[in-house]
Amino acid sequence: MKRLKLLFASSIGKKFVAAVTGLIMFGFLLGHAAGHMKIFTGAGADGVPHIDHYGQFLKDFGAPALPPMIALWGARLMLLGSVILHVVAVLMLSDQNKKARPVDYVKKKRAAASPAALYMMVTGTLILAFIVLHILHFTTGNLPMLGKHVHGEVYNNMARSFSQWWVAIPYLIMMVIIGFHLYHGVWSLFQTLGLDNPDRNALLRGFAIVFAIGVTATFCLIPLSFMFGGEPAVDNEGMNRIYEYTHDKLSSH
Repeated sequence: MKRLKLLFASSIGKKFVAAVTGLIMFGFLLGHAAGHMKIFTGAGADGVPHIDHYGQFLKDFGAPALPPMIALWGARLMLLGSVILHVVAVLMLSDQNKKARPVDYVKKKRAAASPAALYMMVTGTLILAFIVLHILHFTTGNLPMLGKHVHGEVYNNMARSFSQWWVAIPYLIMMVIIGFHLYHGVWSLFQTLGLDNPDRNALLRGFAIVFAIGVTATFCLIPLSFMFGGEPAVDNEGMNRIYEYTHDKLSSH
């Protein structure tokens, strides 16, 4: 705790904490997006969608050395800690900047800053609120008005929710907001870690753009598939198995 206080005592320390926790969250988003692509790979011979098997894999990860859910909750707690530290560091840096310049500029020079940079606090606040709602919606199932939730039925939970346009469209909007936040966040990470340099800044900015668009597009594909395609499974055999499985499940609830 003492070392953490010393780290937060300096401006460089706060930026370092924001960068490292941001890196952890970026890694989580990348893994989360990759895992959710299982929704497009069909189902097993038992008719259970691969995305449901993936959900069970996360619960059982670490077995038999660890009891079920232990590794998953460990990852969740680490992610929660990263989010908290990231928010605290960013708020402290923002407050520090305001105190360093108590009187604002007579004429603000915003031309050099991108919209993503100018509205980081706004997009960050919206993302924080979205995380809470997303957990209540798809993890704990406490928001049945957004689609009935059944634990273990990842595919069906998404189908119930994203087949409703008034759930899917706000979700898509939030994915775009996350994309803007990611772009500036990744670029800022390179700067904080001292990786930026005039001879490679174009490449680093390009990576930040591609990363942000890639993650955003990946998450957007899922609700769009349910909204316009009905079934996002890509192979016909897998689609048929999923249809039989989900039809039975949805009919029983």
